[in-house]
Amino acid sequence: MSSKNIIVVGGGLGGLSAAIRLRADGHMVTVLEKNERAGGKLNIRAGKGYTFDTGPSILTMPWVLEQLFASAGRSLSDYLKLSRIEPQWRTFFEDGVQIDLDGDLPQLLAKVGELSRHDRERLLPYLEHARKLYDLSIKSFYKSSLSGRTDLRHHHSLKELLAMDPLKTVAQTTANYFDSPHLRQLLNFLVMYVGSSPYSAPAILTQLAYVQLGLGIFYVEGGMYNIARAMLKLLEELSVEVRTNAEVSSIVVENGQAAGVRLANGDLMLADIIVCNKEVIPAYSSLLGDYAPAAAAQKKLAKFVPSVSGHVLLLGVNRTFPNMKHHNFFMSKDPEREFHRIFVERLPAEDPTVYVGISSKTDSQQAPDGKENWFVLTHVPALQGEESWIYRREYYRELVLEKLERMGATGLRSAIEFEYDFVPDDLQALYGSNGGSIYGVVSNRKLNGGFKIASRSTVVDKLYFVGGSVHPGGGVPMVTLSGQLTADLIRLDLASQAVM
Repeated sequence: MSSKNIIVVGGGLGGLSAAIRLRADGHMVTVLEKNERAGGKLNIRAGKGYTFDTGPSILTMPWVLEQLFASAGRSLSDYLKLSRIEPQWRTFFEDGVQIDLDGDLPQLLAKVGELSRHDRERLLPYLEHARKLYDLSIKSFYKSSLSGRTDLRHHHSLKELLAMDPLKTVAQTTANYFDSPHLRQLLNFLVMYVGSSPYSAPAILTQLAYVQLGLGIFYVEGGMYNIARAMLKLLEELSVEVRTNAEVSSIVVENGQAAGVRLANGDLMLADIIVCNKEVIPAYSSLLGDYAPAAAAQKKLAKFVPSVSGHVLLLGVNRTFPNMKHHNFFMSKDPEREFHRIFVERLPAEDPTVYVGISSKTDSQQAPDGKENWFVLTHVPALQGEESWIYRREYYRELVLEKLERMGATGLRSAIEFEYDFVPDDLQALYGSNGGSIYGVVSNRKLNGGFKIASRSTVVDKLYFVGGSVHPGGGVPMVTLSGQLTADLIRLDLASQAVM
């Protein structure tokens, strides 16, 4: 296989991961990032002694990162230090019930037993079922770039396909095992790792319970952005140029093939292959806006609706809150109503679940002594058309802060001494995501079978995609894996072309 000149458009984790793998395969690779810093939604902000990760705050499946670095002959442990977080979550409910999701199963079983003796007996069978679904995914979803059911069938027997419960949702599976509404709500919410509703996401995603409780969740010492720093360090060692402040305005197409890119400053860069880290649908409308087949392709992709966006508050608070852990979830009263409102009505929930990440609980360097850095994320619908979140900005801030104070964070407002926020408009402008989507496209059993958009472009040859909108989906491990799987796909395509 001869070396190719490859341009990666976008320096998110999917783009950086693809660049590492492609360079390890011997190709000449250049990464073009429009913002001042690579990393995509995994980013940082600081002020008044507080440091915040502005995107992902929970790391699961660290084997994906280990695999990536090993593909370049490196060891992840030489670049990052990971620590397991326990308890994994502290979950608060309006009726005063509090559940710590703990990787120590005896402790978790004891807590579940306080809610329901029946549920205590069902927890281990449920986790074993989730493990089996994860093992099935290792054979296909996490191994190869899939474009749909046909590809999936190549990896599994009929018995295995039926074992994935293709006719059930995550919520239906959880209801089959547990009686406690608190436990159901908690376990169903795990599917928000991929920005989807448990009431429509396929049952195969029940495996996220095993990913969490079986494999554990981790914090990156020094902050999650060190994942991006580690990838950038490796790319520098591999002599891959990562150009920031280099916005791509269009992908150049010649005779139906990607031939290069044109930058916003007018420069033309030629390439043999283009890998695009921008979401597929926005990329077709913006980077291929003058290419007629792209418009038709967008209509065919209508079933891949954007996942949720987010209303994010970065709060530096001048005191500690002992009843909080590193990861905290303040749950809604009516989860079914909450998810219907966000995913079906496409309106913000009146009573949303609110996540609060306080990394200074684990890493004291993230906030001044005696103070805490609060990353507050509330999921909201992605923007539609010309819609803006700006007029909801202040209203929703007050709704979220009132909920937190009511459910345990007494005196939070008066403790805030630093504040910054992000709303869907900002996420859309910064990262070009569809409506400010955080996790790419939604996993919906009826709409798209839980599949994502194919990584190989169907309208432009030699154009490939990585990131949350393509297989295997959103979240740190998934977008990182998308870069690796797309690089594998490019290798296969080049090998087949060489034989022809």
